[in-house]
Amino acid sequence: MVALLKIPSDIAPFPAQRYRLTNGLLLLHQQVTAAPVVTVDVWVKAGAASEPDPWSGMAHFLEHMIFKGTSQLVPGQFDQIIENRGGVTNAATSHDYAHFFISTAAADLPETLPHLADLLLNATIPDDEFDLERDVVLEEIRQSFDDPDSLGFQVLLETLYPAHPYGRPVLGEAEKLLERSPQEMRWFHHAHYQPENMTVVVIGDISWDQTVEAVSQAFADFPNRTDCPRPGQSAELTLAGIRRQTLELPRLGLARLMLGWTAPGVDQLHDAYGLDLLSALLAGGRTSRLVRELREERHLVQDISSGFSLQRDSSLFTITAWLEPEHLNQVEAIIGDRLSQLATVPIDQVELKRCQRLLCNDFAFSTETASQLAGLYGYYSTIAQPELAFAYPQVIPTFEAEELRQLAERYLSPLRYAAVVLMPI
Repeated sequence: MVALLKIPSDIAPFPAQRYRLTNGLLLLHQQVTAAPVVTVDVWVKAGAASEPDPWSGMAHFLEHMIFKGTSQLVPGQFDQIIENRGGVTNAATSHDYAHFFISTAAADLPETLPHLADLLLNATIPDDEFDLERDVVLEEIRQSFDDPDSLGFQVLLETLYPAHPYGRPVLGEAEKLLERSPQEMRWFHHAHYQPENMTVVVIGDISWDQTVEAVSQAFADFPNRTDCPRPGQSAELTLAGIRRQTLELPRLGLARLMLGWTAPGVDQLHDAYGLDLLSALLAGGRTSRLVRELREERHLVQDISSGFSLQRDSSLFTITAWLEPEHLNQVEAIIGDRLSQLATVPIDQVELKRCQRLLCNDFAFSTETASQLAGLYGYYSTIAQPELAFAYPQVIPTFEAEELRQLAERYLSPLRYAAVVLMPI
């Protein structure tokens, strides 16, 4: 339940219709007639945070295996069906979710939606395909170690979340994946791919009645529920001091300074939105504070960025700089000073309005297409509740300078954070 979000009384109503099937599955629909196309995005509360530690990587591996067929579809046949109609399909897995989508001509939905549902509900996870696809996933893991930014970010997560699933790589660990079996994956699938964990979002040129009928038929018969190991109880997520890791990497042209803070999750969504504003203020564009000072004026970094990632249990606030090694200590000290200033001196109104305008415009640009809307609705449905999807541009303009100062003081302490430094050898 999301209890701590101060939504203005005149907030625009949620534009999508919602319907809960008798089996518990949630359907969200919005008719968009701008073009004769439709996107179906199916979101499942079965991301990497649902795995027990020995099964690390199972959720992402299952995303691959979903496409390896059912008793009605041989491996590769689903992609052929979609592509032969000019459609596209893809999937992704994060800590909080897995999702699978298709975008096709609206006229083709009666022929394509049943196949997507068949894959999700009736994946057979063949033994021979399991072994072959595991090699693909293991290669993904190996490639992730060749990307210094990806490697550094994963170390930052491990440093921030040492006792929470958010600290584990979504791709998993090679040694643990080699110990897993097809039967264990079937247990995971049958335990988590159940209607109460699933949201089907349909956006495009299709009526409400047609959508309800099509989804009700396609998602009627779920697999028999099984149980599987669950993640253990997570420890306290608050940092007590500064946690630091240094990695020396070959062939690294510039050093990296990656700083991270744990932030409130969806149970304190208002605070989370405020931290997104602070992220834009610090390093959201050329005129933001850190970019202007450290890159444009003092030339201490080649680039610097900040980011805020909203997550269910604990969100993530980051600042990343690309710079010469001799500037590392100075840049980290300046960032700490600027955070202290942010926690003591209220933001100027002109600067505040600029950041609010920037974020609201970014939101508008990210909700222009059917696939973007489907992703937005499914994401909020999975980590919170779908009606909050359009709260963001309503809430962002309500923040005052003093409230943001308090948020900086509470969450962005220069004495409590994780730091990962990548140094060239």
